[in-house]
Amino acid sequence: MPKLKHTDSNNFFLLCGPCAIEGEDMALRIAEKVITITDKLEIPYVFKGSFKKANRSRIDSFTGIGNEKALKILKKVSETFDVPTVTDIHEVSDAEMAAAFVDVLQIPAFLVRQTDLVVAAAKTGKVVNLKKGQFMSPEAMKHAVQKVKDAGNENAWITDRGTMFGYQDMIVDFRGIPTMRKYAPTVLDVTHSLQQPNQSIGVTGGRPDMIETIARAGVVNNVDGLFIETHFDPSNAKSDGANMLHLDNLEPLLTNLVAIRKVVATF
Repeated sequence: MPKLKHTDSNNFFLLCGPCAIEGEDMALRIAEKVITITDKLEIPYVFKGSFKKANRSRIDSFTGIGNEKALKILKKVSETFDVPTVTDIHEVSDAEMAAAFVDVLQIPAFLVRQTDLVVAAAKTGKVVNLKKGQFMSPEAMKHAVQKVKDAGNENAWITDRGTMFGYQDMIVDFRGIPTMRKYAPTVLDVTHSLQQPNQSIGVTGGRPDMIETIARAGVVNNVDGLFIETHFDPSNAKSDGANMLHLDNLEPLLTNLVAIRKVVATF
């Protein structure tokens, strides 16, 4: 992938950034901090930010600052820091539009069975990151990957973001990681796996105190990549603040995870 650095470090790669692009200054601030850390630790890094949030619980929830404005900010992050970027798409028409600005198109978990959307993303030639549906088995993800390949694109990733447990909790079944790695490089979405959805107030809750626990388990079980949403002020983030990692806590977390990775690599 263009601009992806440290690919010979034998580290996991990292998709990391805010849930949503709230503005240019915040995006550049977060990107600069994460790049400083990942360069120091030699972690291949892709900046993540949603240009719009189409899957909110309530109609009055924040959905974005405008498609073109947010996509241009993602492109500016890429050009300013020479890093690849990823954003999620929700409609077929989003694929070609977003592909002009970013390197990776992400299919949200709720939409990963939408054939037209997956095929449209694949046909752009960009890497397609397929979020595993909360309602799907690891084995079922081979069909999503095959859709990408059948559309002429060999560049697919799978991202596990937990499985529904009852109505208001998520769990990660780590048995799924080796299964999904048979189909495509596999990423563990640490922060979304700690969501507590379907709250009565219409705003998703979360367990950010468990971020390191889940991340460590993913690294021990040989995930190819990690997905972590971070913000310098999670309590005031406009989306998913309840389960995001505070930016100040990212470096100690990644330092520990890189150390674990080195130990696992000796087995």
